[in-house]
Amino acid sequence: MEATRRTALSAMGGASLLAASIGSARAATPKVTPQRLWYRQPAKEWVEALPVGSGKLGAMVFGGVAAERLQLNEDTLWAGGPYDPANPESLAALPEIRRLIDAGEYAKATELADAKFLGVPKRQMSYQTIGDLKLDFPGLAEAGADYVRDLDIDGAIATTSFTAKSVRYLREVIGSAPDGVIAVRLTASRKASISVDLSFASPMKSKPVTTVDGTSLVLTGANESQQGVPAKLSFECRVEVRARGGQVVGQGDKLSVKGADEVLLLIAAATSYRRYDDVSGDPAALNKATLAKLAGKPWTKILAEHQADHRSLFRRVGVDFGRTRADLLPTDERIRQSPTTDDPSLAALYFQYGRYLLIACSRPGSQPANLQGIWNDKTSAPWGGKYTININTEMNYWPAEPTNLPELVEPLIALVQDIARTGERTAKVMYGARGWVAHHNTDLWRATAPIDGAKYGVWPTGGAWLCKHVFDHYDYNRDPAYLARVYSLMKGSARFFLDTLVVDPKFGVLVTNPSLSPENNHSQGTSLAAGPTMDQAIVRDLFDNCLKAEVILGADKAFVAELKAARDKLAPYKIGKDGQLQEWQEDWDATAEDLHHRHVSHLYGVFPSDQIEVDTTPKLAAAAKTSLLTRGDLATGWAIAWRLNLWARLGDGDHAHDVLKLLLGPERTYPNMFDAHPPFQIDGNFGGTSGMTEMVLQSRNGRIYLLPALPSAWPTGQMTGLRARGAVGVDVRWAGGKLMEAVLTAKLDGRHTVVHAGSTLEVEMKKGQSVRLVARGGALARA
Repeated sequence: MEATRRTALSAMGGASLLAASIGSARAATPKVTPQRLWYRQPAKEWVEALPVGSGKLGAMVFGGVAAERLQLNEDTLWAGGPYDPANPESLAALPEIRRLIDAGEYAKATELADAKFLGVPKRQMSYQTIGDLKLDFPGLAEAGADYVRDLDIDGAIATTSFTAKSVRYLREVIGSAPDGVIAVRLTASRKASISVDLSFASPMKSKPVTTVDGTSLVLTGANESQQGVPAKLSFECRVEVRARGGQVVGQGDKLSVKGADEVLLLIAAATSYRRYDDVSGDPAALNKATLAKLAGKPWTKILAEHQADHRSLFRRVGVDFGRTRADLLPTDERIRQSPTTDDPSLAALYFQYGRYLLIACSRPGSQPANLQGIWNDKTSAPWGGKYTININTEMNYWPAEPTNLPELVEPLIALVQDIARTGERTAKVMYGARGWVAHHNTDLWRATAPIDGAKYGVWPTGGAWLCKHVFDHYDYNRDPAYLARVYSLMKGSARFFLDTLVVDPKFGVLVTNPSLSPENNHSQGTSLAAGPTMDQAIVRDLFDNCLKAEVILGADKAFVAELKAARDKLAPYKIGKDGQLQEWQEDWDATAEDLHHRHVSHLYGVFPSDQIEVDTTPKLAAAAKTSLLTRGDLATGWAIAWRLNLWARLGDGDHAHDVLKLLLGPERTYPNMFDAHPPFQIDGNFGGTSGMTEMVLQSRNGRIYLLPALPSAWPTGQMTGLRARGAVGVDVRWAGGKLMEAVLTAKLDGRHTVVHAGSTLEVEMKKGQSVRLVARGGALARA
């Protein structure tokens, strides 16, 4: 059928080939490109607006005609101020909580933990918003002719264009990392056609908006107190107006431009935050310095440097899963129709959109991507917009290493360095332990104590999970100097568990206690337990990665001996009576409160870890599959994304693709392609990008797997520029469902084991060398 006919095209081009394959349909659609979200109408809801970001600054662009709204964020504008939530009553209560759990008195243990073992306060601080920059255009109607609103994710630019009164208007918005601003350019096809009134609308405590020198609009204010933690931050947002032609006039709390040929807005924002324990910064001075560096710099140069910077990251990876006529539809229509439409390039767009979002919200020197990346329009964001480290923050960074964005992990490593400091006090005060600990959330102030309630927060392995990312960054890049710098983070986390693991009196193994399987109540009416499967897997990874680092850096013999002894006594995986991988030490899975719970924490060993594999631990992999089937595919957005990665790891590409279809559907993807929990959480976007990578390339346990879970829905395609562990670049191309070629490029000298369809090949490579592999007669071979 013509509607489903495909043409294999490169991800960076191929529009002319597509047009040839579908005839005149292209003529009705502006600019066909697979790297673009586009719409025929302005955004009415926040989840229809389009995101741009510089790493530290974010803006949501609504694309209105008579009135434009730019909702603004700065990544250090959070509620509260420096605080230490470590609870001094916890240490005395710890032995009794453990005793109650060992005795099976789980409800009493939970009651005591709620009273004595939570942080003070029991909630953390929320990410907040600056508010809106409003652009009102007098004389323009609410709608324009030939309207198009789009986001070019290759060029990192949001554009709105339309015609009104025979004039073609163009509005462009970027988030520039090199210049540290949001920049807006307004142009028109007829001179003297641009008139705009600029004003702020902010929900924050702010002073009256002022105009400076008739060319700048300034909003100053303060953050909010929350949970009894006093507000300690001041902020400023400053808009510099450059008009060519016409007049710029300050009118109270507004700036008005009248009859200009072109207008350029440069938006800078900052807070007084310097570090989690230092709020002495001067946001006004920071903004003035940012804008002073742009004096005399034209839009063309600002745009060129921004796009060169973005593309140096974005264009490292290309993807093509095939193309159909569905490409021609606006993005919101494609999402609505995706459950019943063959649209493989929507998946490719979603893949690259995840990479675009990470580039826009996580840069060296910025805060890490939080639950909403950097984009949030509320003073109290959903779940505080925090760093939820029992899955969500980690999922944000799953695609960073394999999709060739390792620099973007730096903010996450910096966060771990911070919480290792604050978590050291939490470990000492609440556990009487060495090292450091973080529980299931942290915030701008790097709080590390348990929060929200015992059945959510008393989970001590959040910091240990983040240490996997610390080591993964080494494993993908193999820089021993980096490992030497960060190893103390891993070692400190391991010391905490060496001090706090206890012997389970029933099973005689070392376990965490108290703990829980994140957010999932077992059959005893609560979640608290000893030694949940996820904890044992995370601690096993932590100990194993420490042991690897010790070999690389020079062994601390006493520490190595202590690690090995403890690792060998960790509780092993268990297969339950229904053939499932047990979530707890007890076989409670079948009687748990929610058999379809969103979290699949006990399957951590399958993904993101590699402790359980189809080829090396088949019985455990089969048990994990049984658990996954019981949980079901439909869940919250991020939970669907986790399932996608798990099915890819289990080698079932068609099931993985079915799960991907759920993720891309309108129930779990908003019109602007943000992931829907619901509400919006960005982790599902990043998890989706990771899952598609896992379908085409996996690197685990010293082996590189080519097309390990290729779905039949993508018979022909390619992914280029990916990365494998061991500092190896990988390009993969396939046709007819079969590998055509893979090109490996070595960053360092090394030997690599490559696996495809049961065939294994050892490849020795020198730094900078590329090797082309093909499949011949069912076996891998050098070309």
